[in-house]
Amino acid sequence: MAKPGQPAPIEREVARLFALVSEALAAATDALLGGEPSEASRVVESDRSVDALTDELTRRIWEDLDDLLPPNEQTRQLIGLLTILPELERSADLAEHIAQRGVSQLGRDMPPVTRGIVQRMSDVALEMWHEAAGSYVRATDAGDSLNQADEELDILTRRLTDEVSSSQLVPSIAAQVTLLGRFYERLGDHAVNLARRAEGLRGGPPVSGR
Repeated sequence: MAKPGQPAPIEREVARLFALVSEALAAATDALLGGEPSEASRVVESDRSVDALTDELTRRIWEDLDDLLPPNEQTRQLIGLLTILPELERSADLAEHIAQRGVSQLGRDMPPVTRGIVQRMSDVALEMWHEAAGSYVRATDAGDSLNQADEELDILTRRLTDEVSSSQLVPSIAAQVTLLGRFYERLGDHAVNLARRAEGLRGGPPVSGR
């Protein structure tokens, strides 16, 4: 048990993160189905506390590792790479989800405007991935351009949602197109996360993602 003034054990704080995510999920659903935008906004804002706690725990874990392990850059490099691999795997899964919609020929049922938005989302996401890969391979900082591109993806996601809502698409097709937007948006998020983690490999602990 932590003494007064000392941080709680890391394991307990991780358990708290599980609880915070579960609470956010429940509150988000209640706000969605109950038509309570102010409550939904509160849930969105509360995500900042989860990000802050995640960053704090990441820092503490790396400090503990420094105490346990002799100074060894190779050890830190390998551990940092372990934080990158899950992001890559989840991103490949998202690309697979997009391809699965191609197998079902979803694109054939999409109106021209919708197809144009999806194409632009793909272009932006690919640019972000090229930049994130360059940051990793060349050991350079990604800069602000990734964040700007991520904001554009967010805007495009909202445009796609609005376009689908005003279209005459059958509900099942509309739902799949909306999912497509979410897949591209998440691919952008992963690109940002990977660039941050790549920066961490070049000195200091990897920065936690979104």
